[in-house]
Amino acid sequence: MDTFTIVHVIISLIGILSGLVVLCGLFTSNRMCGWTMLFLATTVATSVTGFFFPFHGVTPGIILGILSLMVLTPAIAGFYAFHLAGSWRWIYVVGAVVALYFNVFVLIAQLFLKVPALHALASTGTEPPFAVAQGIVLVLFILAGIKAVKRFHPVIN
Repeated sequence: MDTFTIVHVIISLIGILSGLVVLCGLFTSNRMCGWTMLFLATTVATSVTGFFFPFHGVTPGIILGILSLMVLTPAIAGFYAFHLAGSWRWIYVVGAVVALYFNVFVLIAQLFLKVPALHALASTGTEPPFAVAQGIVLVLFILAGIKAVKRFHPVIN
């Protein structure tokens, strides 16, 4: 693995871990400003650095990177520019949860590509074990997103 790939993976893992902390904060109406900044910055960096890998044509990774930046833009605006006022609260929550889901989706895909035992179960990413794993994660994130939107009502300063 080259240095750029290692840095990209580290940034991605920091984004996922900090995103899980932020998600827990959403459940308790805690804005977790430091963790949120780390999560949003590393998640943007993950998407942006993903565009620097060699590619030929449009790939699922490119599409996911574009989608991630599309949901992160209003989420960041909602948190920093509009201070979670009005509908910006749920726009931020949905954007943050979807961006975290995208990162976890890619993590699972990479695990099935790189971990021999998982790769043996689903070498092309179209087999049932891969679909089941991604389906379970999708359902968990939908439920977490609903819970976060319902519970995240921080005091606005």
